[in-house]
Amino acid sequence: MENKDERYLNITLKNDEDDKSGLSLSFASIIRNLKRFFVIWVVAAIVSGLISFIYSTISYNTNKEPLTALISFTYPGVEKGHDPAGNTFDVNSVKSPVVIEAALSKLGRPLGELESIRQNITFEGIIPSDVIDRMSAYKSIYESGSGSALSAAESMLETSYYPTQYKVIFDYSSTNFDSSEAVQILNTTLECYRYNFIEKYGYNKALGNAATAIDYKEYDYAEAVDVFSSTLDTLKTYVNQMAKDDSIRFRSNTTGYTFTDLSEALETIQSINLDVISSYINVNNVTKDKEALSTYYKYRINALQRTKNVYEEQLSVISDSIDNYQKDTVVMMTGTDGNNATMTQSSQEYDNLINKRIDTQTALSSTKQKIKYYQDRTDAIKDKPAATSAQMEKVDEDLAALNEKINKIIDDINVTANEYYESVAFKNAYNILVPASSSVTGAISDVLKHTILPFAIFEAIVFVIYISAAFIRALITENRSHFNGTEVKKIKSNEVSDKNSNNKESKK
Repeated sequence: MENKDERYLNITLKNDEDDKSGLSLSFASIIRNLKRFFVIWVVAAIVSGLISFIYSTISYNTNKEPLTALISFTYPGVEKGHDPAGNTFDVNSVKSPVVIEAALSKLGRPLGELESIRQNITFEGIIPSDVIDRMSAYKSIYESGSGSALSAAESMLETSYYPTQYKVIFDYSSTNFDSSEAVQILNTTLECYRYNFIEKYGYNKALGNAATAIDYKEYDYAEAVDVFSSTLDTLKTYVNQMAKDDSIRFRSNTTGYTFTDLSEALETIQSINLDVISSYINVNNVTKDKEALSTYYKYRINALQRTKNVYEEQLSVISDSIDNYQKDTVVMMTGTDGNNATMTQSSQEYDNLINKRIDTQTALSSTKQKIKYYQDRTDAIKDKPAATSAQMEKVDEDLAALNEKINKIIDDINVTANEYYESVAFKNAYNILVPASSSVTGAISDVLKHTILPFAIFEAIVFVIYISAAFIRALITENRSHFNGTEVKKIKSNEVSDKNSNNKESKK
């Protein structure tokens, strides 16, 4: 029969080769003690897991890596530190409250986060390495005090560089945002600045908003016509300027219009729709209050008279300047007969004066026509009877239709202009070269660094303690009887030897 103890793995520890005594350890004893401490180990593992989670959370929140993005500006004047309007460019406009508010509204986040976001966004201008090398070389020459020091100092001033690329840094460690939220906030802010940039330096929507904000119903019919006429003049001026700047004859994909198309549409509305309504009002003497309208016409006549006087003075000054202007003369040698020919050289200043006189004469003529118009209208009000209610209703309907048509073309102007600036004029004026990101690799790294790694360390320590405790307990348990038996034998052996020695002495 096989001995049952033979199925156990026994480890024997001896003091030396001759010593028959030693310590033994069985695998079964280790297993028994592992089972004994299993519940304690599980509890300790859970507690250590919670501790490691709390530790990693606190550590991660206090050691958030700042996010970075890269933006660039490309438009005439940026290399000199100017914005598109010619003023000093300030990159901090990217994080203006207006821009961040737009981003938060787009994301549906509370506006109370605005200030914490703004304070934690910073910018670093990127200077090309060749510029840095050049400036460093000039600085070295200047500091050496050599004969070229003055020239180097002048060169340093000449090589002043205004960055066109900026690193955007968002340090969100002091906020409650997680990594994904911070990425979303920063990228949305940078994207919202694109629309702010176009609105600020491109088409101003206030042009259209001012026109639509007017309630023509508050005015008398003739006054409403004047309001619409002024609005159409303003829109035509803007659209004509856009058409002049547009060298590629841009056509909107949304509206299908060019700026020339829009200008022609405005001219049609003014010369046909508005003039028909104005003529009907004048012929039928359509008014809400004759006395009030008469007072309005007098006010307009007085204002136009003052404008006419200004134009007349300007025209007189310009004409005198032209009369007294001496063009540059050029003497041309004719050759063998000894006679010289002279000719006048074209002058840009002289040409500008001529163009200014023409514009002033046109404005003066238009002002005189308006004065005559209002004088005729004043006389007509006195001589003609007031319009009927049916005629007033017709004018109301016509003005409502006109207002709707003007609002429609204002919307078309807005859309066309915005599309033009986004796709043509400011296509590359502002670009997000590298948006902020939280890469998969980076996310995994952060998790390992801030969560899994501390957890693994804590659990490993608990497991080592668990195994060690089972091992030591098994060792003590297995060798307790052996230890006690050895000690008893040693005591009995000592007693026998003492007894024998005593007997020998007594016999003597």
